[in-house]
Amino acid sequence: MTRVAAIDCGTNSIRLLVADADPATGELVDLDRRMTIVRLGQGVDRTGRLAPEALERTFAACREYAAIIKEHGAERTRFVATSASRDAENREDFVRGVLDILGVEPEVISGDQEAEFSFTGATRELTGRDDLAKPYLVVDIGGGSTEFVVGDDRVRGARSVDIGCVRMTERHLVRDGVVTDPPAPEQIRAIRADIEAALDLAEQAVPLREAHTLVGLAGSVTTISAIALGLPEYDSAAIHHSRVSYDRVREITESLLSATHAERAAIPSMHPGRVDVIGAGALVLLSIMERIGASEVVVSEHDILDGIAWSVA
Repeated sequence: MTRVAAIDCGTNSIRLLVADADPATGELVDLDRRMTIVRLGQGVDRTGRLAPEALERTFAACREYAAIIKEHGAERTRFVATSASRDAENREDFVRGVLDILGVEPEVISGDQEAEFSFTGATRELTGRDDLAKPYLVVDIGGGSTEFVVGDDRVRGARSVDIGCVRMTERHLVRDGVVTDPPAPEQIRAIRADIEAALDLAEQAVPLREAHTLVGLAGSVTTISAIALGLPEYDSAAIHHSRVSYDRVREITESLLSATHAERAAIPSMHPGRVDVIGAGALVLLSIMERIGASEVVVSEHDILDGIAWSVA
């Protein structure tokens, strides 16, 4: 076993996994797995820069994670940064801050690298299951971007496109600094148009319709699963490898887009940091399912974070 620490810093959240990894057996044993909503991508789509308050929220989480990594005695640490920090003009401020706190430099990876990590993390434990036909389409709906990867035992095609839940919310649902609650039909149509254009781009590189199993990752998808299951609180074990039908995804999406902030916040499994962006995230998932004709989505709690851990091990 090798004790490793993996950090995934995205547009909406930063997550930590400390685990014992055994490459020989394919076993990854969690010691600590946690997520903090920091909204690093706040305003990036509009300003092109990381906001000072967003950087400070992220650095506060990094200080907390540094203490946990030290406590567990991880031998190796890898910090991967994704969409927001790829796009920002002042990303060097982010890099210096992380290096000072954690002693490792954040790797601002490409969308294609992000997609491959997501695929490894999501599918490594699906090998050998005869109820889930290959090839898989792994879809990682993040805050700033969505990654698409098609593969079986290897990646056949990957593409990252800019249709994350935070980006779509800030671009289309914010008026005078406030999220429209609930959004008007024309705002929803504008998000749909962006998503469809992005799916056209993704299909140029990834054979989306060749996939037999859709695997969905990240907070928008896992929250939809929690709602579908009627969970009294967020429960990773119940959500992991749950299956949600297309009809149920459509019902939940329509409900979220017609709900007020207070109604979404009252959902027992809803993280406070997702209340304003979950509608856009659900619409991304629904649009993908419609594009490829998926009858269900298999939900995975194991994703890019697990892929990063394996890359360290």
